[in-house]
Amino acid sequence: MTVRSILDEKGYSVETIGPSASLREAAELMAQKRIGALVVTDRERRVIGILSERDVVRVIGLEGPERLDDELDTVMTTKVVTCDTNETVPQLMEQMTAGRFRHMPVVQGGKLIGLVSIGDVVKHRLAEFERESSAMREYILST
Repeated sequence: MTVRSILDEKGYSVETIGPSASLREAAELMAQKRIGALVVTDRERRVIGILSERDVVRVIGLEGPERLDDELDTVMTTKVVTCDTNETVPQLMEQMTAGRFRHMPVVQGGKLIGLVSIGDVVKHRLAEFERESSAMREYILST
């Protein structure tokens, strides 16, 4: 199973925000949309950063609520690990586990086309296990 199969099922829509938006705007958008991360992109939809709930908590917890008015380019994670649609689910799991992050932007031709979360990965792995289990049960019953 590949990233493409996950996106084909869940959709290619991604919430993005520009680097000059404030941390407050980003936090409000994440709360409104009930999402755990925003991909920070430039006008051409190139990924330049990512902001997760963890980033928001870290900044406010360490530096105080006065940072809410700071621009995202001062608080976002800039070393973003991305993938393409041909990567496999096990490859994603390995990268997310090793990097200790839960959201991975999907890029094609240098531009953002989707976002995969660890929840998406787990959901698809469980569905895969269920299909294998059903096939095995059917095989056993047919012999």
